[in-house]
Amino acid sequence: MFNRRTDLVVGNLVLSLLLNMGFFFLFLFAILIAGNSYVILRLLQCFPTLPSWGTMIVWGVMFTPIVLFILSFLLSKVGLPYSILRTCYLIGSSWLFFILYMVIGLLLVDLLRIWVSIPHYSSFIILVATLFVLFCGYTNYKSPKINSIDIKLQGKNLSTPMRVVAISDVHLGYGTTNEQLKQFIELMNAQTPDLIIIGGDLIDNSVEPLYQEDMVETLSLIKAPMGVYMVPGNHEYISGIEKCQDLLSSTNITFLKDSIVTLPNGVQIVGRDDRFNKSRSSLQELMNRVNLNGPVIVLDHQPNEVELVEQFGIDLQFSGHTHRGQVWPISWITDLLFPQSYGYRKWGESHVYVSSGLSLWGPPFRIGTDSEMVVLNIASGN
Repeated sequence: MFNRRTDLVVGNLVLSLLLNMGFFFLFLFAILIAGNSYVILRLLQCFPTLPSWGTMIVWGVMFTPIVLFILSFLLSKVGLPYSILRTCYLIGSSWLFFILYMVIGLLLVDLLRIWVSIPHYSSFIILVATLFVLFCGYTNYKSPKINSIDIKLQGKNLSTPMRVVAISDVHLGYGTTNEQLKQFIELMNAQTPDLIIIGGDLIDNSVEPLYQEDMVETLSLIKAPMGVYMVPGNHEYISGIEKCQDLLSSTNITFLKDSIVTLPNGVQIVGRDDRFNKSRSSLQELMNRVNLNGPVIVLDHQPNEVELVEQFGIDLQFSGHTHRGQVWPISWITDLLFPQSYGYRKWGESHVYVSSGLSLWGPPFRIGTDSEMVVLNIASGN
């Protein structure tokens, strides 16, 4: 009876989450359709004599990327070749940002028309400018930064300094490939870390492409003397949390889900389950199991509770999830949504780092933000 009741509660929670996500994505889809239609209508103004069949072709061509994007999700379970699904995914997701910047540019032009006369070919200028911005964003994405931060733990005894490589939001799948993963691992190993921590969303939307492209074998190359520890992100739940756990069990990555591990040097790593799971343990419940006389590192994918770190005596928290918005002006939105959306900050004597992510979700562009790997040099304070 208890198990059945528990199953019903969990089932209702999952159903509620799916419904909320469904409405959210329907809203985004409606915005995308409206933006796409606006761009088409504005571009067609440059061709007033275009015949009706030509107009239909334009509409068809410019809605094809959206169809491809949807198909990349719907067909991911039917065994299509990785290359086909990846192509659909990249074209479709890249179109999202193409439309975003086209809409911004065209709206600015329409506003300027209130005061000055602007020729119709301005739409082509916006098109060229958008393509240039996306090219720069793609180039920037291909060059992840390494941010090195010195962390001094006040009042905590650490026998020897630690060098920790911290990454998040790799999103392995149809966006981030096996070849990119190998490059990331080479970059990580070059930092000679004592410890590696992963702040969630290692996997994107499905585990299938990881098996298809032998990424599991590549993940096994991630090693550090003190271990490799990871917490789930919301995308591990989207991919299927049990499937992700099974996949990671074949690697050197220790998966922490509301669990705590103590390293040989006394450092305690508290790995929180993602808040996607509404029944996850509270921070209070986890910290009750910690020895506050020793150093405490918390891994929590989403930085929604960073203001609590000082209250609970946490020395360091590492989070991801925000991508720093990935592109401007979405970065402004993440700044509003989270108490700390990016970078390093001290909350009292507690240290928090929120990473923009080593890779990204969807389109391969970084505009006004950077992909990054974080190196944390941790030592006892004075």
